[in-house]
Amino acid sequence: MKNQQSTQGILSIVALVCLAAGWFNFFSPEINDLLSRKVFYVLIGISFFLQAPSLSNKNFMYAMYGAAALCVIGAFFPLDWKISGIKTVGLLAGIILSFSNRPSYRQ
Repeated sequence: MKNQQSTQGILSIVALVCLAAGWFNFFSPEINDLLSRKVFYVLIGISFFLQAPSLSNKNFMYAMYGAAALCVIGAFFPLDWKISGIKTVGLLAGIILSFSNRPSYRQ
């Protein structure tokens, strides 16, 4: 479990570096697009896939697998396709599922 969280953390940091590289144009336009519009979503999708088994609710677990699939599959669609936006839907769904699985600390 601890190793899985470490792997997820590393993937998330690398994904954010890819996103930042694309936003701040550190490389050529082609490399920036590849990093921020493809590699970012693939890494986040892998992170969601690793997180899915740790979700307590089975419905959330299956939804997280779906969010991961949307991120990864959507990353490979050409950007001019309208359906390429499914990667963003997957990202938002995965973030919502991640936060909904957090334990509440009400006292």
